[in-house]
Amino acid sequence: MNNELNIAGRLAKTFIEHPLTAILAIFILTLGFISLEFMPREENPQIKVSGGAVIVALPGAKPSEIQKVIIEPLEKKIREIEGVEHIYSYAKDSLGIVQVQYFIGEDKEESNLKLYDQVMRNMDMLPKGAFPPIVKTMDIDTDIPIATIAFYAKDNSISKAELFNEVSKLGHEINKIENVALVDLKGEKKDQYNINIDANKLSQYNLSLGQIANRIKALAHTSSTITSDNFQNDLTILNIKNAIESKEDLENIIVSYNFGIAIYLKDIARIEKSHDIQNKKEAVLYTKELKDGISQVTLTISKLKGTNSVTINEKVFSFMQEQKEEFAKKGIKYVITRDDGYTANNAVNSLVQNLLISIVIIAILLIFSLGLKEAMIVSLLVPMILSLTLFIGFLFDETINRITLFALIVSLGMLVDAAIIVIENIVRHKKEDKNVTDIKTLSINATNEIGNATNIATIAIIMTFIPMFFVGGMMGQFMHPLPVFVPIALIVSLIVAYVFTPYLVKKFL
Repeated sequence: MNNELNIAGRLAKTFIEHPLTAILAIFILTLGFISLEFMPREENPQIKVSGGAVIVALPGAKPSEIQKVIIEPLEKKIREIEGVEHIYSYAKDSLGIVQVQYFIGEDKEESNLKLYDQVMRNMDMLPKGAFPPIVKTMDIDTDIPIATIAFYAKDNSISKAELFNEVSKLGHEINKIENVALVDLKGEKKDQYNINIDANKLSQYNLSLGQIANRIKALAHTSSTITSDNFQNDLTILNIKNAIESKEDLENIIVSYNFGIAIYLKDIARIEKSHDIQNKKEAVLYTKELKDGISQVTLTISKLKGTNSVTINEKVFSFMQEQKEEFAKKGIKYVITRDDGYTANNAVNSLVQNLLISIVIIAILLIFSLGLKEAMIVSLLVPMILSLTLFIGFLFDETINRITLFALIVSLGMLVDAAIIVIENIVRHKKEDKNVTDIKTLSINATNEIGNATNIATIAIIMTFIPMFFVGGMMGQFMHPLPVFVPIALIVSLIVAYVFTPYLVKKFL
């Protein structure tokens, strides 16, 4: 036996007759199963894009003044923060807003803390009379929905505003589900009193739209509760009832007088309680049954980073199933228009099936080139390599997504290289020395012989993926699993080949 063993030879020598080698193989496969079950699944990698906004109010100031005394000093100080990529600002009457975008990949919490600290430490730069600054964070990574549900009225028994109100209540309940980050509504129509003025009557009474608008605004003012003490030391509470609380209140507003006779709003306009008709945005649902389309409200659900979209969507849709009958009574139906959990789960299950097919194909090809037993040995190693790769990714807080699966598929052809090289060299030595009786020594020497060359070849392949670690921007974030999983899979394939191939050769050959 060669006394100068490299890492391949030492691993082969250590495990070829070790009593725990078989248990280690079963343990690795178990780790892979656990990782496959508990590793978070999502359709796409979740990209970290974060930023913030600083809002400062200065009552009575013009935009030019806001630009000079608020925005420019703030921009100067914010540029000192490390990790800031872009600053966008704008000024308007009495208000200045400075928006900050961090480099993609910057730590969200740390960047937000830097922004808040920088603004608070320089509050003395703000002019006298300015309100304390408001620092608002913006997190793009939680804005991408994993599920969308479209709600629509199945008949005319419910208005658009009522539909929005019901879906909004449901959104609050869904937001309480574990790991749900954000619930948003698209296509909403809110409650509103609409005043449709008759132009002919307006001209008849010699009135203008401005007069009517000012009259309504004056009565729509809300007064707060006032408390005061009187001379008898008793507490007096004054509360003025809102002048406009119903359709009738609007109809009975006196807008003018004509020859001593009061002109009411109902005399010149038709008032109705409906939705905000000035909101021109409209969401329309098209299905096989609804070919002409129908107005709808879409509920979007986003998740926290690193959580499992499959389990979150299962909880959300299970909750929706519980509410289905109640919504039907109210005349509301819904359609699930996006389910990333279902897509991600199908992709993972499809990969597992395709990997099994690939292993069978590899085994068939190796039967013709190496032999039946040799092909079975190589085929047994592939699940162990993938299991250990997934487990290491799980430890690194990676998720299973389309890029992770792509990385495993890319590396699949290279995973069997080390095992094939090891077993082919062992078979070659066995054929050259047909009288060999010590298969253990032969396997160790054959593995040791190809160790250094195989290591260098694998490292060369790994080095081609290393530069992807340094790709910046959104593409770097999106493709991040590729330079993580491919090198891990290749390193694991070497270790598994050196440890288990000689062991299985001794057992089966």
